[in-house]
Amino acid sequence: MKIIGIGNALTDLMTQIDTDEILEMLKLPKGSMQLVDSTTSKNASEVTKNFKQSIASGGSAANTIHGLARLGIEAGFIGKTGTDDIGLFFENDMRKAGIKTYLIHSKTPSGLALALVSPDGERTFATYLGAAVELTASDIDKNILSQYDILHIEGYLLQNYELISHSIELAKELGLLVSLDLASYNVVEENINFLNEIVATYVDIVFANEEESKAFTGMDPEESVKHLGKIVDIAVVKTGPHGSFVSMNGEVVHIPTTRIVPIDTTGAGDLYAAGFLYGLATGKTPFECGEMGTKLASEVICHIGAKIPNEKWSSFRQL
Repeated sequence: MKIIGIGNALTDLMTQIDTDEILEMLKLPKGSMQLVDSTTSKNASEVTKNFKQSIASGGSAANTIHGLARLGIEAGFIGKTGTDDIGLFFENDMRKAGIKTYLIHSKTPSGLALALVSPDGERTFATYLGAAVELTASDIDKNILSQYDILHIEGYLLQNYELISHSIELAKELGLLVSLDLASYNVVEENINFLNEIVATYVDIVFANEEESKAFTGMDPEESVKHLGKIVDIAVVKTGPHGSFVSMNGEVVHIPTTRIVPIDTTGAGDLYAAGFLYGLATGKTPFECGEMGTKLASEVICHIGAKIPNEKWSSFRQL
């Protein structure tokens, strides 16, 4: 199976802060993802420039597609960047992982996600979307989608109803499975009516964490996954250290996880989706799919940033 993602083409600037007082100073609620303008982004970057930092291609769907490509799945990504150094870095970083990039270029600066990682591993994002948010329905090429079997789309695009609707309608018309990651509880709350409509009509696979599923269904994780399983073919609800629930093929299974003290939780949900979709693409059972997702998520939280180090991937491919 070939898998393509559509999402915000962002570059992550991971910054390890030594105190949460910096978050208060920047007026960023801990653990949140705040959209900021160019001026605020530059100010936050300036204030935190002396902390330990690393840079990598990012964005929810891009992280999932990156993981799939490293596992050997034929994968592609559609997004929009500027013509600046950050945009060039994003494209090169994705291509180095073996991803076919279908990037549209804009005169607007490329998107940058400043991720501030607290001492306890919690991350707070100050995200300047820049060119990424300019992706439109007209940018989605039918000829590109037709080359793939699964479309994975991130919930952070939900504010753009036309883009989401066009993409998933086109994907279903072409016979693709549609996978949706709900992305953030506040995004779910703000777009609940639209979400209810598209999930019931077009979506085959839903990924949500505990907070997102609660915002969507009003239920606790196990009840939530059962409810979602009546609406879509495959539903996944992740509960962090308590594992995950998967509803698939008419059954609900719980996948446990080993308790790990995280260094940085960035990308855990994205890499879980990568492992799960890899299992699905290679014909695994619901439990095995969830187990693969859990293994990748457990690994990525042991490192700073949303990427698993290069040297780790060969062992995952062998597993």
